[in-house]
Amino acid sequence: MTTPPFAPVSDADLAVLRVQLGRPARGVVGIAARCVCGNPTVAATAPRLPDGTPFPTFYYLTHPAATAEMSRLEADHVMRELQDALGDDEEMQLAYRRAHEAYLADRLGFGEVPEIAGISAGGMPARVKCLHALAAHALAAGPGVNPVGDAALERSVWSPQRCACADPGPGLGGAA
Repeated sequence: MTTPPFAPVSDADLAVLRVQLGRPARGVVGIAARCVCGNPTVAATAPRLPDGTPFPTFYYLTHPAATAEMSRLEADHVMRELQDALGDDEEMQLAYRRAHEAYLADRLGFGEVPEIAGISAGGMPARVKCLHALAAHALAAGPGVNPVGDAALERSVWSPQRCACADPGPGLGGAA
């Protein structure tokens, strides 16, 4: 099994994650997506946390503006709209199942955890349960992998192409 190609986590990344989350990040194995300024947007998290807890959410959305926007979309009932779209579109259903399988394969590269075998995130492969997790997967995997995550990002006023960080990282001249 190969591991996904993402940047390893640095001490500077962990410091930014702590600010973003308001607590220390747990079990981070890499940064799967970054803001244009270089700050973390999606952390890749070990399938078993350091305390032994199984953790199915391999791709974890950390960027405050992105998480706020996914919360806004959820409050605006976009999950229900995307669930309805999924139910009506066989091609989207197949793509969503493939996204689920890709997610599981990515996570498996960091260890097998029997308690969460077959469980991905965000309701995949049949439901739309958490736009945060689905957007995180879409950002980490890139466009075209997770159709529901892609659709959430398309409806979002937040963009991974525009920095909305309180403290921009080194990509925009700040100090991450």
